[in-house]
Amino acid sequence: MLKTLKKIVHSKDEFLEIRYHKRFSTVIQFKNGILKKGERKTLDGAGIRALVDGCWGFVSTSETDENNLRRAVDEAIKAAREASALKKEKIENLSQGDVGQGEYFLYQPDKDEPGFGEKVSELQKADERIRNSGEDIIGSIVNYHVFQDTKVIVTSNGAEAEIFDQKSEIGVVAFGAKDGKQEMAMVSNGVTGGWKDLFSREDLDKMTEKAVEIVRTKLKAGYAPGGNYTVILDPRLVGVLAHEAIGHTVEADFVLSGSVVADKIGEKVASELITLVDDGSVEGAGKVIVDDEGTASKPTVIIENGILKNYLHNRESAFMFSTEPRGNARAFTYRDQPLIRMTNTFIKPGKDKLDNMIKGVEDGFLLIGMDQGGQADATGEFMFGVQEGYRIKNGEIKEPVKGINISGQAFEVLKSADALSEEFRMDLGAGYCGKMQPAKADAGGPYLRCRVKIGGQQEEGEQDGE
Repeated sequence: MLKTLKKIVHSKDEFLEIRYHKRFSTVIQFKNGILKKGERKTLDGAGIRALVDGCWGFVSTSETDENNLRRAVDEAIKAAREASALKKEKIENLSQGDVGQGEYFLYQPDKDEPGFGEKVSELQKADERIRNSGEDIIGSIVNYHVFQDTKVIVTSNGAEAEIFDQKSEIGVVAFGAKDGKQEMAMVSNGVTGGWKDLFSREDLDKMTEKAVEIVRTKLKAGYAPGGNYTVILDPRLVGVLAHEAIGHTVEADFVLSGSVVADKIGEKVASELITLVDDGSVEGAGKVIVDDEGTASKPTVIIENGILKNYLHNRESAFMFSTEPRGNARAFTYRDQPLIRMTNTFIKPGKDKLDNMIKGVEDGFLLIGMDQGGQADATGEFMFGVQEGYRIKNGEIKEPVKGINISGQAFEVLKSADALSEEFRMDLGAGYCGKMQPAKADAGGPYLRCRVKIGGQQEEGEQDGE
């Protein structure tokens, strides 16, 4: 395929980007003991973009023999030319970053990877373990999903890359009920890699046990009182904050639309303890070595010691901002055009011990994991549900609490950060970033101490925390 794409690209004077993509996907889901999904699918095709007179033309096709690809290229060129005649705002140029050339293996294939039937059996056992945990556990879900991707990307500016990738994810959910109360908990993981990589941190048994334990803790817990508090966010919540509430505001297409950080390069936007990076080259579910424009991945320091340094770009926006692209143009399938997307986004660890961070809180909370949902917007305002919460009084962890939503303006929250742990994890879990089209991404960081608003039940006589 590489040879064919090179021949087609070099036969045209127009700028071309051809992206061949073949994907094998597997989905297995058990719900309350019933196999709801057991699917294996194949996707195969090519996406072609042509840049003519300052406008893109895009065509996708599932017919990937040379004749049909040439026909699709001609259609993309025609579409670009027709668009150019109508469009007033034209693309001046594209920035030239480092391009991918050669073969890229984002994971090492495991010859001992279980087969489809073995995986179904293991997931069924996990579902049974949840349901057989006791009378207070009333339901279960076990989800497994894997994409095996082969991409060949050839562009007029020199990209000639063959990419082999695999993204896997697992999620187990337990539902519980007691004394008229119902709770749920999810434990999940997502990786670039295979079955064994999914369980490198904790095995499937421990994941199911943890989900059940969280449910039982929540069934016994009281509600958190509302107010403004000092809290310690765990690495997953730090990752959610970094991705949802900060990362999207610095994607250059959102910046051009007027996000909260427009024209703020060089300004202080966070505590000097905060350095936030997007890096597709590190291990994580968002690992990207070469993006879908053929640009080689490089780390982007978004915030350095509290100062906003960079936005995230594709080749088009990078030219507009007089910088270079660093591998943040991503498409979910060959049918999609590349968008500016995050990869692995994280806050760098600090020098504090978690125990000492807890001792420094007079009245606050330790918050762990994300519950079912949240939202953030281009202003940096956010609200996230929290799966686990524990009251901290006079430097000691006390009773568990539930029903916690945290909110605030993300950059103001980061300005309030006064401690970051040495411990660090990439830990966004399973799921996808949903900016117009799905994308696998990861995020994380250290434990982080800061100030947030907690939405909860204000107890009579209760005052805001310190």
